[in-house]
Amino acid sequence: MAHIKILPEILSNKIAAGEVVERPASVVKELLENAIDAESTKITVEIGQGGRALIRVSDNGIGMGHDDALLSIERYATSKIHTDADLYAITTLGFRGEALPSIASVSKFTLITKIREADAATRIDIEGGRIKNVSDAGAPDGTTISVHQLFFNTPARRKFLKSMATEMGHIAEIVACCALARPDVQFRLIHNGKEIQNWPPVGSRLDRIIDVLGDDLKSSLYPLAFDTEDLSVSGWTSDPAVTRGTSQKIYIFVNGRLIRDRGVQYALFEGYRGRIMKGRFPVAVLFLRLPPDQVDVNV
Repeated sequence: MAHIKILPEILSNKIAAGEVVERPASVVKELLENAIDAESTKITVEIGQGGRALIRVSDNGIGMGHDDALLSIERYATSKIHTDADLYAITTLGFRGEALPSIASVSKFTLITKIREADAATRIDIEGGRIKNVSDAGAPDGTTISVHQLFFNTPARRKFLKSMATEMGHIAEIVACCALARPDVQFRLIHNGKEIQNWPPVGSRLDRIIDVLGDDLKSSLYPLAFDTEDLSVSGWTSDPAVTRGTSQKIYIFVNGRLIRDRGVQYALFEGYRGRIMKGRFPVAVLFLRLPPDQVDVNV
């Protein structure tokens, strides 16, 4: 009978990567959330071959000092929670401290980051979870994370990636969702050296919704608003004449975090009962605000 052993850190990070990193879009989501949490106003996402060759997210956020950069690649290291009570007051998108070490364990990973007070940036190169190099580097304030050859050391995972177009479609949807949530931030998306999207910051949520979902919706969206002491609902929904064949163009955000919730969708569909054909779905972007202690971010 085999004895019980504690797994090596590299192996445990690979196992965690199976939960955190499903496909290139998962990496983009984690890195975008980190960039937003870092108070960035400009974020650029560069993709090579649908994420197979390259995923690079650059931001102009607060960056990290040398010691924090090294800690950021340790599992369960985070600046966002410190006590049990913080779990009930989460206002950031990320908080678990699993994303970077998980991504680094299944890729060739480079982190370059600089805080405003530092003379030089910190560069960390990791390959398959093993640190290869730590050095000073010249870089602007903020953070750039490059993920090369995702799943290079887990060929079974790489084999099950879909076509370049499919993976890129998932990535574009993630970037679009983040852009909808944060109209005050510029988002650029580049694929194989070609700029696919460039959403500059705008003054209103509606302007960003039109930018992301299309000018054809400009005259077909209606505002909604509801406020109580503990709940705020705002957003825009489409005219019953404007529908889609799936519910994929219904975006629901709770405290800035994209969710999929059948209960909220059902309430929305009830408002359209008798007004749209069966099998058709409205376009909607909804923003819900709740006290953090009433939201379970693990669900």
